[in-house]
Amino acid sequence: MPNLLKGSKKLLNAWVFYDWANSVYSLVIASAIFPIYYQALFKATDVTTVSVFGGAIRSTPLISYTTAAAFLLVAFISPLLSGIADYVGNKKNFMKFFCYLGALSCMGLYFFSLEHIYISLLFYFFGLVGFWGSLVFYNSYLPDVAFPEQQDRVSARGYALGYLGSVFLLLFNLAMVMLPEYFGFGEGGAASMLAMKWSFVSVGIWWILFSQYSFYFLPKGNKTGKKVTTKILLNGFRELKGVYNSLSENIQLKRYLVAFFVYSMAVQTVMLVATYFGEQEINWGDDESKTMGLIVSILIIQLVAVGGAMLTSRASGKFGNIPVLIVINLIWVCICIVAFFIQEPIHFYITAGIVGLVMGGIQALSRSTYSKFLPETKDTTSYFSFYDVAEKIGIVIGMLIYGFIDQITGSMRNSILFLVLFFITGVLLLLRVPRNKNN
Repeated sequence: MPNLLKGSKKLLNAWVFYDWANSVYSLVIASAIFPIYYQALFKATDVTTVSVFGGAIRSTPLISYTTAAAFLLVAFISPLLSGIADYVGNKKNFMKFFCYLGALSCMGLYFFSLEHIYISLLFYFFGLVGFWGSLVFYNSYLPDVAFPEQQDRVSARGYALGYLGSVFLLLFNLAMVMLPEYFGFGEGGAASMLAMKWSFVSVGIWWILFSQYSFYFLPKGNKTGKKVTTKILLNGFRELKGVYNSLSENIQLKRYLVAFFVYSMAVQTVMLVATYFGEQEINWGDDESKTMGLIVSILIIQLVAVGGAMLTSRASGKFGNIPVLIVINLIWVCICIVAFFIQEPIHFYITAGIVGLVMGGIQALSRSTYSKFLPETKDTTSYFSFYDVAEKIGIVIGMLIYGFIDQITGSMRNSILFLVLFFITGVLLLLRVPRNKNN
């Protein structure tokens, strides 16, 4: 096992390369191919509801609730696992566990069926848990492998490499789905569905295969040989409680966090359900046009999001973080209202482009704004753990509300429109954040 020096090029490349390995999950499974397959499965079997725990539920509320449950588990175990990893000093084993859990669960999606809905949803559930669980340890490696002056650049390289890898595999999967006969799957709709199932397998293989480079070079951690006790298990939660208590001393940070919690709830929900909305609510004409249109929309969002983050960064430098966040939230209000009315593909493409523009911007600016408001003498790791947990809990609440409204009204359009309230509330809360010349 190589023992590479902190800051060395090979060690940094090994850390960065895990982004190449795991980002295929977030694009192929969470955003593109699986949502299309999931909805097509209901249509192909002419099923509108399934029976889960004794009640009939439609497809979109079902996946919303499952996603919410997975994020709730992630929000709970993140501080727990972080505390254990820091104390025991063998974070690579934890990272491997969640990597393999997620990758094998993605491969298990090959068997996803409505006849075995419970085990099928478990594969989806643990795929999500594996992805986000591995990120807990992956992110914690950054200060171990890179010096402070290297971290911003290395982190950006990871994001760029992950984007490149995920788009590469998505385009390959798109070719499989659109031209299944060239890959030995046959012809017609059934062949395209089979190609989608094999795309899930390709994600798992890609994830496991390319992660080996990272696992080979990344250090195990500073092994202490100490046993994990109940006190250690609760360390992460004590740190979160300490951050919460300290907020009373920093009104600026406290008010910003409340605003972030509210509007991020809506942003993350839109990002998670966008493909399901497009599949169900847009008049694509035929299944082939629908598949192509939805994947093209996802690619548009991904491409525009990078430019959006850069434009937002420049705007914040000129006008300040809070004013720019207020404007972005107002744009989100307009997007949700417009989404309630759109029906044609061209309108969906345009909306996807605008979503990408503000999606990349609001994510990048939200985190950097939070960083600016942190007290200089405090432990930033604990504060960012608090930030991440708040974001995950927001996703849980957002997905539950979205699924509930979709379930009782029978339309995702009503759920999207309801999110307007969160963005407007976010604007009002941002107006209450004390500002200085830097923000």
